[in-house]
Amino acid sequence: MTTSVHGPAEEAAGPQGPPTGPPRSRRALVAGSVGNFIEWYEFGVYGCFATVIAATFFTPEGGSEAEALVRTYASFALAFFFRPVGAALFGRLGDRAGRRPTLILVVLLMTAATTLIGLLPSYAVIGAAAPWLLTLLRIVQGLSAGGEFGGAVSLMTEFAPPGRRGLYGAWQSFTVALGLLGGVGVAAGLATVLSEAQLAAWGWRVPFLLALPMGLGALWLRLRLEESPSFRRGPAVPDAAGAPGGGPGGGRGDRRGDGRGDGRGAAAGAAAGGPAVPGVPGAGRVVRASAGETVRAIVLGAGRLMGWSAAGYTFLVVLPSYLQSVLDASFRQALTATVLANAGFAAAILPAGALSDRVGRRAVMVTGAVVAAVTAFPLLDLVQDPAAPTAAKGLAVCAAGAVVGLMAGPGPAMLAEMFPTGVRYTGLGLAYALSNAVFAGCAGLVITYAVERTGEADIPAYYVAATCAASALALAGLRGDGHRRALRD
Repeated sequence: MTTSVHGPAEEAAGPQGPPTGPPRSRRALVAGSVGNFIEWYEFGVYGCFATVIAATFFTPEGGSEAEALVRTYASFALAFFFRPVGAALFGRLGDRAGRRPTLILVVLLMTAATTLIGLLPSYAVIGAAAPWLLTLLRIVQGLSAGGEFGGAVSLMTEFAPPGRRGLYGAWQSFTVALGLLGGVGVAAGLATVLSEAQLAAWGWRVPFLLALPMGLGALWLRLRLEESPSFRRGPAVPDAAGAPGGGPGGGRGDRRGDGRGDGRGAAAGAAAGGPAVPGVPGAGRVVRASAGETVRAIVLGAGRLMGWSAAGYTFLVVLPSYLQSVLDASFRQALTATVLANAGFAAAILPAGALSDRVGRRAVMVTGAVVAAVTAFPLLDLVQDPAAPTAAKGLAVCAAGAVVGLMAGPGPAMLAEMFPTGVRYTGLGLAYALSNAVFAGCAGLVITYAVERTGEADIPAYYVAATCAASALALAGLRGDGHRRALRD
């Protein structure tokens, strides 16, 4: 059973295709997406160059390559564990001060940390300080990334025209694919034009330095951004739990500062308390929710994203190093597989988001989770089979990415619909960050360590099947008509 309750029904979903809302909605879409692109571009680059980074920062004299790779992924995971901290910190700021100023601060921190990684001296130059400095920058990235998702998704879904929230939210996931493809594409291009020695010496730094001009462009877009209309008119009066808007439910007060709050604040929440308006789902309900209900919604949201997080990182980020270290694939072969997986992922996201506006988030996301769980072992068996045709392997990894896209497309809108305006930035940001910290950030570390210790090459399949099965159970509790209900103020 879901914990979310919505307002009046929205219009029917529009036709599939690019969003066609008013200019300010499109501006919000672009400004909200661009920071996410930079974040995932960097994570794609870091995943592709994990073995090079391991040798540069985590391999003192006498250390093994496997140990260095585990330490590299530990640094990778650490950034994810700081995401929930960033989601809480920036989410609270975004729910109080606004989406726009918070997203500007986030993109500044993200750009600075990524650029500095490209300038960081190696272990050979500054010794043990190198891995510590890299880890510190990864922490800053984790904090900023934690604040990015909640604000961007809040902004994009709050600006979305009626019946197109799934499609608008899907653009946030689509920029994940674009960012990963951008990072992998730059890495593949460098691997093509540079020798392995040049890549190890300085070539790996180039993609991180490219984050600087991208970040400046994102800053320019966000400086021109308007504040979310939901935030401008949203709740300002704390409820008994002490949070603006009272967790899932709460008051709509005077955000405009002119004393003209309309007093409809209790119109949405986690349980119905007032009379319903016939024919309009959720309308007329007067509800209140405790902080405990908000926490439960966050935990439930993280569980619903579990499969997306685990399967996404296993197939889209961890795959290159796994293919190299376990299956003895070349760097170029591993990158090619990753490009194909991300291409399938990107191709499925927007159609999945648009489809969820028609048939509901539950139907699309449960389908993705179940298919991922069922096909994890056959997929890995095919990739491991030396006799399998190369074209079949390529098609398989592309299909695996597309299955992840079925979960990623509707995911942002699904989360936005679980929380009211007063805690939406914090709530959905924490749900996403917790899921990624536990099930994505640990993917590389868990898989690499488990394969090294057990010698079992099917560890990635076990990981994906288990997490997607659990996620499908959590998703089954979604409302079938949630996509037709308005976001709660």
